[in-house]
Amino acid sequence: MQEPEPQSTAPAAASPAEETTPAAEGANDLASEVVAAENEASLMLDTLFYDSLPAQLQAPLDWLASFPPLLLAVVVSIGWAVGKLFQTVLSQIGLRLASRTHSSLDDHLLTIARRPAMTLPVVSSLFLVTAIVRMPPGLRAVTVSVLATIMLLSLLRAAQQAADVLLKILASRKTEAGLVQARTLPMFEMTSKIILVAMAGYLLLAIWGIDPTAWLASAGVIGIAVGFAARDTLANLFSGVFIVADAPYRLGDYIVLDSGERGEVTDVGLRSTRLLTRDDVEVTVPNAVIANAKIINESGGPWEKYRIRIPVSVSYQSDGEHVTEVLNDVARQHPDILDYPAPRVRCRRFSDSALDFEMLGWISKPVHRGRVTHELLLNIHKRFRAEGIVIPYPQRDVRMVPVAPESAPD
Repeated sequence: MQEPEPQSTAPAAASPAEETTPAAEGANDLASEVVAAENEASLMLDTLFYDSLPAQLQAPLDWLASFPPLLLAVVVSIGWAVGKLFQTVLSQIGLRLASRTHSSLDDHLLTIARRPAMTLPVVSSLFLVTAIVRMPPGLRAVTVSVLATIMLLSLLRAAQQAADVLLKILASRKTEAGLVQARTLPMFEMTSKIILVAMAGYLLLAIWGIDPTAWLASAGVIGIAVGFAARDTLANLFSGVFIVADAPYRLGDYIVLDSGERGEVTDVGLRSTRLLTRDDVEVTVPNAVIANAKIINESGGPWEKYRIRIPVSVSYQSDGEHVTEVLNDVARQHPDILDYPAPRVRCRRFSDSALDFEMLGWISKPVHRGRVTHELLLNIHKRFRAEGIVIPYPQRDVRMVPVAPESAPD
């Protein structure tokens, strides 16, 4: 087992010919920091790994320390075997027990834990080798930092996957009172990633011995500069958060923008909202624009039903009650017109050459509006021809008025 070399605190006798320069002082400070990091890494490794082993294991490891390649092969093989054992336990026993529960959360978590179950024992075995083998000054501290970084990244990935699984399971529950829903899922996913990455970044700086306070101070200045340079992007970002929180529309809703675009909401991101029109054209609208625009949500309200209106004009010679009965019968016979609320027909106005009626009926989803309107118009035209109801159209009569010939002048 390598012992950290003690540092001499007695000041060296300075030669009269020697002069201490700032460069020499900087080199001495750097050397002191390297030695201090080496001693700190050695102490940490001894405490966590070597000293925690039983005395029966320390003696063979001390003997293997004289053969570093053999020590590396033996210890890493043991770590790999332990990792395979953990993976087998998780796969065979853990998943079998998890299959008996009603929730799928434990199944996903056990699947996610398979990779760290192998990574952590192998990295721990490398830590143990680093604690035993004699290394040049400074190399041990770098090795410890690299191994700790690998372990941190492995845990970060597992934590991100576990957070995503947990949020998706919470969002899949059919409860309106829950905070995590399908519309708020992107916001929570982004928030969890930012928190985990920020925590991992702070720990990464601590692992490599970097003081994070100076970086935080610099981040404030950089944040101001970035805020001015990317104010449009930040406006879209904050608008996306407000849209997700306020929920003026959800995924699958049919909305109409004040600019005339109409389509189904296919994605609500933190930067933009995507609509898919009936022509299968995707329209991307920045959140900052859509947050300040007038939006008509055809799928909003207490239900998703959509009311269609079909104007119909008949001649003044037609019986209004008969026209109302025929239009009601056409609406009731269409399979996509809902029975509740029941369809209805209203006479709206007396126009120049016709009586203007309007058929009103409810369909299950706004996406069917175009097709149902087309079918109803054809059915109305067919029934009117069968019932002898005339649909007026503009006509112009030209009458020739005879003009008396002018008498010849006397």
